[in-house]
Amino acid sequence: MDASLSADERATALLDASSQHQKYRWLVEQPANDPTRTTWNPAFAGEANVVYPAQLPCTPVVVYANGPDGVYLSAGTTAWPGPIAVAATWNLELGEEKAIAHGSESFDKRSAVILGPGIASGRTPLSGRGSEYFGEDPVLSGLMAAANVRGLEDGNPDKPIIANLKHYVANEQEEARQSSSSNMDERTFKQIYDLPYEIAVRNSDPGSLMCSYNQVNGVYACENDILTTSLRQDYPFEGYVMSDFGSVHSTAPSLNAGLDQELNRPRWFSPARLDAALAAGEITQERIDEAAFRVVHSYIAGGLFDHPVPATPVADVSTPEHKALAKEIAEQSTVLLKNEGVLPLAEGDLTVAVIGQTASTTPTGGVSAKTGCAWDFPFGPPGNQALNCNAIVDPLTALTERVGDAGGSVVYDNGADPAQAADVAAAADVALVFGYYTMGETKDLSDLRLDGNGDALIEAVAAAAPKTVAVLNAGSAVEMPWIDDVDAVFHAWHSGEQFGPALAELVYGDVNPSGKLPMTFPVSVEDTPTAQSEAQYPGIADAEGTLQVDYSEGLKVGYRWYEAEGIEPLFEFGHGLSYTEFAYDKVSVTPKSTSGDKEIRVRFRLANTGDVAGTEVAQVYLELPSSTGEPSKRLIGWERVTLEPGEHRNVQVTLSAEDLADMHLLEYWDTAAGDWATAAGTYEVTVGGSVDADAAASFAVK
Repeated sequence: MDASLSADERATALLDASSQHQKYRWLVEQPANDPTRTTWNPAFAGEANVVYPAQLPCTPVVVYANGPDGVYLSAGTTAWPGPIAVAATWNLELGEEKAIAHGSESFDKRSAVILGPGIASGRTPLSGRGSEYFGEDPVLSGLMAAANVRGLEDGNPDKPIIANLKHYVANEQEEARQSSSSNMDERTFKQIYDLPYEIAVRNSDPGSLMCSYNQVNGVYACENDILTTSLRQDYPFEGYVMSDFGSVHSTAPSLNAGLDQELNRPRWFSPARLDAALAAGEITQERIDEAAFRVVHSYIAGGLFDHPVPATPVADVSTPEHKALAKEIAEQSTVLLKNEGVLPLAEGDLTVAVIGQTASTTPTGGVSAKTGCAWDFPFGPPGNQALNCNAIVDPLTALTERVGDAGGSVVYDNGADPAQAADVAAAADVALVFGYYTMGETKDLSDLRLDGNGDALIEAVAAAAPKTVAVLNAGSAVEMPWIDDVDAVFHAWHSGEQFGPALAELVYGDVNPSGKLPMTFPVSVEDTPTAQSEAQYPGIADAEGTLQVDYSEGLKVGYRWYEAEGIEPLFEFGHGLSYTEFAYDKVSVTPKSTSGDKEIRVRFRLANTGDVAGTEVAQVYLELPSSTGEPSKRLIGWERVTLEPGEHRNVQVTLSAEDLADMHLLEYWDTAAGDWATAAGTYEVTVGGSVDADAAASFAVK
């Protein structure tokens, strides 16, 4: 407990004073975190209770809490927009601010280890937990996750939090997540699925990481050598590796591969099993000590020994500042997908029809604005959101106030009867019609269509109303068979408790939309890379009942697939409209020739050619030489730029030598060499408002 010593010295002192079975406590979550408890119920039928000696004095009580998007199921907390929404802001600073606030709320609610942020690679938009991740691009996902970790771990020195980066790795579907194998070649693994984790670790140094349920090439992730090879040797990751709930299937193979802590109660890492494996020579004392040290070191370095959580939870931790931040995230994350002149609404005497179940806090058939607030929590009653959405300010309330302030009026219909809703819409000047679908852990989406009568409702309203704006709450892509019939579309993800006020300001142009898609929206799910065969998704069961999932699309994930295959999506990666227009020109790259390990500067002129101020997310993409066999260009950087009408600015996106190395921006994985490589040749840079960017320049690597 001598805080003048280093974390290494303090962890060593504790373990030197520990008995063997006191060391074992650190290898399982519940014994590690409940130091005075000594007995746990048996994990397997017929076994005796699991018994440990009490832990050494001064070790803290620690509570783990699931929640990559916020504090789960707790009154008095903030319901934030989901991680996919945070990614749609393309605002790393805002994401870090949100994580600071989240960490503060979590600590005050007595949880000091947050199981999050999560990373996946967006292999299929049907993934049930897609809303918990940051989209389909490794660079965007990795940097967003890093910002989240920095906010959680560094933002509140007196309220220490350890972040847990999860679920490593290739955990791309909920379907058979505990009995499936993600099978892929080495290059695909390194460039698509491993890379965002490497970027996150190198840019934030998280205290812990969670291995996933699935197998990777036939070996469970929690007993896979990648925990040592990729994670420890290549990055390197220096925190501790914990399992997911029930994702451990062995003692010696898991410990030897690099798993340090079993989540929940003692099962495979019980004292009896560890003693037996040690006696049989299957594990070593050195590895036991290493695992215990990693856990203790992370706890001490993270501040958990010196700043214990409160003895009782703080009742209300959602401050006015947190609510204002949730509103700002909702504003910046809502993506204007289409607008044919209907938005922003004009001040004056307008009759605005607000239609749909998710517009109001009054439930219709169990659906309300809370349904669109956060993803469904599968381990509670139906319709139970993961976050505390009780403080939600619904769109109907906020729009009624804003339309009234403008001199107009609102009429509402819950949309249960599309014909009745159409009559209401026909009598208005403009209709805002709300659609949604629910998603969450344990099951994938069956399709990308709206729940309930969503499509029929939008079609009926669009046919009747003079002008129609569709407002969607969904944590992934949405098919839109009615897209040609509506005048505008907002996609708002799971939008949190402050979506109503945010939407009201967006609709009237008090805030200019700036959200950009962190994932591709296909015209149809049949266009997605994994829809080509059952072997690709959801997989085909082998003789043991394990789904073998063939990642045969290789590098062609997300926008890379659509670019390589020439498939026109409904809305491309990076897309998002504004109430103004932006023009790009005068693109240049320096130096013109490089060895690949020096700073690269991309310069361009960005002009606001419209009539109102706006913020553009200027995106930079890079196409490698054809010799590398890359399927498409790749995202390498971006800049959020705010301009007044008529203003232009010379923008520079600087990629430091460290950026180039840490994110492998110029590199591809050379399977023959077993390492990253930079190809000689011409590299083309394109700059624009989405992956369809066409303002270009080039440079050479020799």
